[in-house]
Amino acid sequence: MSRFIKNHIITELEDQLRGRGEVLVVDISKLTGIDANRLRVELGQKNIETLGVKNSLARLACRRVGLEALEPILEGASTLVWGGEDVVALSKQITTWAKELSAFEIKGAAVEGQTLDAAGVDRLSKSPGRPELLSLIAGLILSPGGNIAGALIGPGGMLAGQVKSHSERNVND
Repeated sequence: MSRFIKNHIITELEDQLRGRGEVLVVDISKLTGIDANRLRVELGQKNIETLGVKNSLARLACRRVGLEALEPILEGASTLVWGGEDVVALSKQITTWAKELSAFEIKGAAVEGQTLDAAGVDRLSKSPGRPELLSLIAGLILSPGGNIAGALIGPGGMLAGQVKSHSERNVND
């Protein structure tokens, strides 16, 4: 491959990887053509991109865009995977595919500048995603307000009931 072509490929890789804090590396080389196409189509529907790469060119592009954490993982057949709702949703999708297709291998990931191995990606997939965390935070924020409202309403309701019964007794007397 000529130097011009290599530079062009590296530039394209840089453009696609720039701004990505989380990228997974998988090996889909042992999948059948049908399984590989099904994987790409279904991941694409979830805004998850896949890209088969030549490791030496991918290493150069990763260095240039700050994804040095991927370098130790880029050995053998490699496909880069990124996108989706968040890194947890991405890892959940990828681990689901790894369980479904025995020929699919998770090699690792770069998450916020740190290298994860396949077991790390599996652990990441079991953690709560962004929507779950947002709902948990909203519940924690609203909980004290509900407690205060309940505390205010409870005694107020008791007081209103006593005033009502007292006024009913005075009317009957």
